[in-house]
Amino acid sequence: MELILVAVALFVLIAIPILIVKALVGLVLLPFKLLGAVFKVIFGAFALLAKLLFGGLGLLLGVIGLLAGLLLLPLLPFLLIGGLVWLIVRASRPNPVLRLPA
Repeated sequence: MELILVAVALFVLIAIPILIVKALVGLVLLPFKLLGAVFKVIFGAFALLAKLLFGGLGLLLGVIGLLAGLLLLPLLPFLLIGGLVWLIVRASRPNPVLRLPA
C-alpha cells in the first residue's frame, strides 16, 4: 500500500510541473493560434471567391468553345475544299528565284 502511495506521489510530483509548463506554453502561443485562425478564415474566403470566379470563367469559356465548334462544324467542308484549291494554286506557281544583291 505504501509503495502505491509513493508511486502516486512521485507521479504527481512529475505530472504537475509538466502540466503547468504545458499550460504556460499554450497561453504564450494562444495569440499566434488566434492570428493563424484569422488568417485561415480570410485566405479561405479569398480562395473560395477565386475558385468560384475562375470556375465560372472556365465554364463560360467552355460553353463558348462548344458553341463555336458547333457553329463552325458545318463550314468544315468549305474549309477543306478551299485548302485543297489553295494548295493546287500554290503548287502550280513557279518558285521565285532569290537573288542576292551584288
